[in-house]
Amino acid sequence: MVNINKYAVIVAGGKGMRMGSVIPKQFLPLLGIPLMCHAVQTFASALPGIHIIIVLPEDQLGSAQTVLRSYIGKIKVTTVAGGDTRYQSVCNGLKHVSDDGIVFVHDGARPLITEELILRCYKQAIEKGSAIPAIPARESMRLVEDGVSKPLDRDNLRIIQTPQTFRTGIILPAFAQPFQHSFTDEATVVEASGGEVHLIEGMAENIKVTHSEDMVIAEALLRVRG
Repeated sequence: MVNINKYAVIVAGGKGMRMGSVIPKQFLPLLGIPLMCHAVQTFASALPGIHIIIVLPEDQLGSAQTVLRSYIGKIKVTTVAGGDTRYQSVCNGLKHVSDDGIVFVHDGARPLITEELILRCYKQAIEKGSAIPAIPARESMRLVEDGVSKPLDRDNLRIIQTPQTFRTGIILPAFAQPFQHSFTDEATVVEASGGEVHLIEGMAENIKVTHSEDMVIAEALLRVRG
């Protein structure tokens, strides 16, 4: 592991609107620590020496530096201005990836990522080129088209999470292609460039904090972990 370059591009572009907060959600305190700092600390602990790149709205870069200095200690991070889309934000983060190695792209709003999942993604990306965390759909699903719905077999459906993990030789060329509206995550970008993606078992508790109730759930899960 030591001889392979490792990068974590953490996308933290939230504005807090769906949270009903005037504070951007990545700065909201979760057990006393800003939301995005949880993922930073976990990546740094799982893979010492990893290059951490945080992508934020440009008007948040100054306040982010202050927050990071206060809460992550000696962990070195690079802060980068994002773009109008997730695709452009990830592109901006990837401009700071220059060497062969492994890249994780992670939602800053997923604070419950674990070292165990990071290491599993890392090992599979080395072996297969990619690792996309996914969990089974737990509820009945229906597809709605033109006002008509039809059931889907949930056994064949997966909910996709992050960190989406790739060899640099796969993700960097993929993000050199023009933007398409079908790009919903990094896996779709890689597939559009002709690359193959490989799923890996994710974690049900690896939730994305989007609404205020998600903060309550995240705090409860962190307290259970101790």
